[in-house]
Amino acid sequence: MPIDTSRSLEFRHLRYFLALAEELHYGRAAQRLAISQPPLSVAIQQLEASVGARLFDRDSKGVRLTPAGAAFRTGAQALLERAEDACALARDVQAGEVGRLRLGFVGSTLFNGLSAWLQAFQASHAKVEVVVVELNSQDQIDALLAEELDLGLVHTDRLPPALAAAPLYSEPFVACLPAQHPLAARASIPLAALSDQPFILFSRKGSPDYHARIVEICRRHGFYPRLQHEGRHWLSVVSLVAQGLGVSIVPAAFQRSGIQGAVFRPLAEAFEPSAVFAAWRRDAAGPLRERFLASAPAWPPPFSP
Repeated sequence: MPIDTSRSLEFRHLRYFLALAEELHYGRAAQRLAISQPPLSVAIQQLEASVGARLFDRDSKGVRLTPAGAAFRTGAQALLERAEDACALARDVQAGEVGRLRLGFVGSTLFNGLSAWLQAFQASHAKVEVVVVELNSQDQIDALLAEELDLGLVHTDRLPPALAAAPLYSEPFVACLPAQHPLAARASIPLAALSDQPFILFSRKGSPDYHARIVEICRRHGFYPRLQHEGRHWLSVVSLVAQGLGVSIVPAAFQRSGIQGAVFRPLAEAFEPSAVFAAWRRDAAGPLRERFLASAPAWPPPFSP
């Protein structure tokens, strides 16, 4: 039988073929497929023309698979199953049930429930791979713009136009002091008491918005912080304080960091809190991102000294 190159093989043809191969009766196969018998006969003829081989023999004794049909049956079944698997995978990806999420985070979120969030999400989304990387806010913004991250947890909502943001939670700032510092004995710290102290701040390059906010907090209380050191990660800032190299103002989450030699005290004055935002590219499809954000816990968890 010559191959009819004018007709393409369709999945409909495979389903019809497999139904007839199992029933070996045109009437029963048509009933199973919820079609009439003539369209089934036409589809089988089209399939045989596309394949270039006779797949069924039909005579007074009934319908039988030819040797070519028996050989084709195995491949047809496997091909249809792969197609169905591919369709199911596409639906799962569109629904956010399957895929890979590249997540950036700032260090403070580690002490505000990020690990528990990730564990709970992975428990209910076993087919999703979440790849996490700690980056300061500016590095996350750069990675989002370069399409190297799908979602970032950052300390600012001042973003380039290509990025969108949504608030996750906020928490107070606290004073961070060396354990042996004279002010460490106080229950709370007036900000003016830090005016003559060497400051360790988060890097201006790593998070311009955060750096500027802390400087502005100090300026409103009559002084500019005497900058001694900068760190690109908050844990570096707290570690430098713990070593007696200066004082700092940090998000309250770092009270949970467990770094020996650093103590944390509330600030006597009320300030605008430290905030964490989710950030992503506006032009990026986001079913998986949206599903992950929808599973966010009630943040931040209460602090227990």
